[in-house]
Amino acid sequence: MGTLFVISGPSGVGKGTLVNLLMQDDKSLVLSVSCTTRRPRVGEVNGKSYFFISQEEFLKRKEENGFLEWDEHFGNYYGTPKSFVLEQLKTHSVILEIDVKGALQVREALKGSPVEPVLIMITPPSSQELINRLSGRNSESMTELLKRLKRVDYELSQKDAYDYVIVNDDLNEAKENLEKIIGSEKAKRRL
Repeated sequence: MGTLFVISGPSGVGKGTLVNLLMQDDKSLVLSVSCTTRRPRVGEVNGKSYFFISQEEFLKRKEENGFLEWDEHFGNYYGTPKSFVLEQLKTHSVILEIDVKGALQVREALKGSPVEPVLIMITPPSSQELINRLSGRNSESMTELLKRLKRVDYELSQKDAYDYVIVNDDLNEAKENLEKIIGSEKAKRRL
């Protein structure tokens, strides 16, 4: 059985970039694709970035216990398809890139099961750097940006619930740290 790695942190911290770099170098990992009801951003591809589904479809799947975790924020629903993750874990290690609340839900949902998720939080070097990164994306309105910034304090306050914390100050260093953690955890579970 593979290892489930849950990578999260505040919006704009660079977790997506780190996961993309990791996936390019480690072909033994499978990236879980989440479902969302939000509209695609420029460059996002249905089935690769997210499964973009209607709110009605999302709520139906939620009622059928089809998500390992789910949440509603910024006016949209997000969720991790349970069947995809459990099926992939039979033969691969899986990366979940989700928010902090979702990561804690995954840990709770899998408590007592043979799957023990490894939680890794990516943090910014400073609050100002995070603001600069979010502003530089130009993908949210000022109202949405302010909502995201309000969540940061809560998300960072949960870092003690994580197995590992990586500060993304230097992208290459953060990637190396992530690779070391994943390699170490995979090796531990082979014993």
